Amino acid sequence: MNSKLEAFVMHCGEMGSRWGFNRTIGQMCGLILISKNPLTANEISDALNISRGNVSMGIKELQAWRLIQVQHIPGDRKEYYAPAGDIWTLALRVFEERRKREVDPTLSLLRDNLLTEPSNDAELYALEQMQQIHDLLETITHWAAELPKMGPEKLNTLMRLGAGVGKVLDMKDKFLNSADK
Repeated sequence: MNSKLEAFVMHCGEMGSRWGFNRTIGQMCGLILISKNPLTANEISDALNISRGNVSMGIKELQAWRLIQVQHIPGDRKEYYAPAGDIWTLALRVFEERRKREVDPTLSLLRDNLLTEPSNDAELYALEQMQQIHDLLETITHWAAELPKMGPEKLNTLMRLGAGVGKVLDMKDKFLNSADK
């Protein structure tokens, strides 16, 4: 593996913890993503200089996240591993898994807490803050649920719009404010 490819794979390992899995699994994911051909567990082990057992555990984790898939080559008994979709599909899967692991439990806790009646002003304030957090997370969750329905082309367009959407909303506000005067 050349130094630029190795640097990318190592960076994926560092980013792994931010994506929700460990360094080795991040490296495995990065390696599989940039490999033109599907890789065997032994090839992954050799390329990353990690144990075959570590690769086996990493493969199970990446399969649980639905980021890799097994491929078979006719006449070959080995299992080969490849990305389970294009980059957009994989990104959406990471996003969805993180939502399930992080946002959903938080929403559940907030819903339970919001069912209680406050017994004093401090609790009332705390519940009001929790309600705002709940509402924000619900909005994000509903918006995120629409992302997979859009498809890669529309998602790419949406991402490119970026700050442009904010400018359009600012113009709308200026227009409405001037119309009120």
